[in-house]
Amino acid sequence: EGSKSLSVRLHPLGKFKGTVYCDLLQVQKLDITGIKSNEIIPVQYTLFQNYPNPFNPTTIISYTLPKQSIVSLKIYDILGREVRTLVNTEQTAGTHKIEWDGKNNYGSRVASGTYIYRIEAGDFIQSKKMILLK
Repeated sequence: EGSKSLSVRLHPLGKFKGTVYCDLLQVQKLDITGIKSNEIIPVQYTLFQNYPNPFNPTTIISYTLPKQSIVSLKIYDILGREVRTLVNTEQTAGTHKIEWDGKNNYGSRVASGTYIYRIEAGDFIQSKKMILLK
């Protein structure tokens, strides 16, 4: 009520062209969830070094988001081939942690070696190295 425009995101990179028709359109306000009243919202995007590093068999990757963002967090081998997608969704502002179990997208354990993890969130892109030892 009282709104003058409606923003619709159909593709995270804005590659959609054409007309959108909506049947049974519902508009809902997105609330920030999962943030406690005493939790501090970060002021910048940050990708932390995984821990433990080197690791076997699992490691934790942490990052902060200053605002709600579409987040992509992927693991690559040293040749740049995608090994695993850990996150590919919209997330709320705050600190987030995800565990990687050393498996690829098909559920198979990967070999020992150096891997790169890369985050893309908003305008923020950063990569870091990690080592899997068996």
